[in-house]
Amino acid sequence: MRYTATLFCTALGAALCLMHYIGHDSDPIYLIFYALSVPAWFYAIFTYTNVNAALLYFLTIVSWAIIGYAIDRFTVRKRTRSH
Repeated sequence: MRYTATLFCTALGAALCLMHYIGHDSDPIYLIFYALSVPAWFYAIFTYTNVNAALLYFLTIVSWAIIGYAIDRFTVRKRTRSH
């Protein structure tokens, strides 16, 4: 099985975190990060005042890797059923 979607989504998550880390004071980058980071939707609910950025970045990269892995698994299953 090729893990192209997993690698692409992991790179996307890492780029998203790097972009947020570098341009943290910019409002559009802040909104893009919190719109595309699945853990950021829920992380702020549980820790309202003390958000650990390193943990949030790690969870964002891992969640994007899981999304990519799910895409890879479904495409392999679809290809094996059609043959």
